[in-house]
Amino acid sequence: MEFLLALASIMMVNIVLSGDNAVVIAMASRCLPPKQQKMAILWGSAGAIGLRVILTLVAVVLLQIPYVQFIGGLLLIWIAAKLLMEDKCEENIEAGGSFMSAIKTIIVADLVMSLDNTLAIAAVAKGDYMLLALGLALSIPLIIFGSQIIIKIMDKYPVVVYAGAALIAWTAGEMMIGDHKIGPVIHGVLPEWLIPAAITIGVLVVGAWWKKSHKEQVAGSGAKASHSAQQ
Repeated sequence: MEFLLALASIMMVNIVLSGDNAVVIAMASRCLPPKQQKMAILWGSAGAIGLRVILTLVAVVLLQIPYVQFIGGLLLIWIAAKLLMEDKCEENIEAGGSFMSAIKTIIVADLVMSLDNTLAIAAVAKGDYMLLALGLALSIPLIIFGSQIIIKIMDKYPVVVYAGAALIAWTAGEMMIGDHKIGPVIHGVLPEWLIPAAITIGVLVVGAWWKKSHKEQVAGSGAKASHSAQQ
């Protein structure tokens, strides 16, 4: 009974802490064909969970290394901007490259975002590695299910893509100010919410600007092609 309660606790903690991870999985795979989309979600989630088990074993040590969490936050900023810029799914994109790119994005983002979350999971496991691995593995179907729901919402309401990018960007800001070397310096000068808010606004502005520029470029290319055809 104690084992089952601990297992249920790990699954619950992982699901609660993986809300933003499900958003990343959904955003990274939303442009793929339905069949590849499901495979990318499955393999990306499985790979991320497997590596998260390993990460949990070394998370305490990693978080003590100066600037690791800050650098992870910087990486997340890039991922948030990249996913937002890919909002317009190109029809001529290479399927294989897109599929592998989605899996890589899912795994990298999940690892970065789970760096501090794994401490909570490790605390529940209390050193029982089989319990830890089993709990994380059983969480995979629930995370996959959540990702597929988010994809459907994004297809119906494209503005949700911006909300997803904002969530990832905010998480990046929180990671950066949570670094045990840089965080205290920032807290002594600026309000705790300012850095995540500034990063979130910056990512959304850059994403919106890129989309507008890209749309104008495509429109210009289409107009030139039409003019050439008429001649």
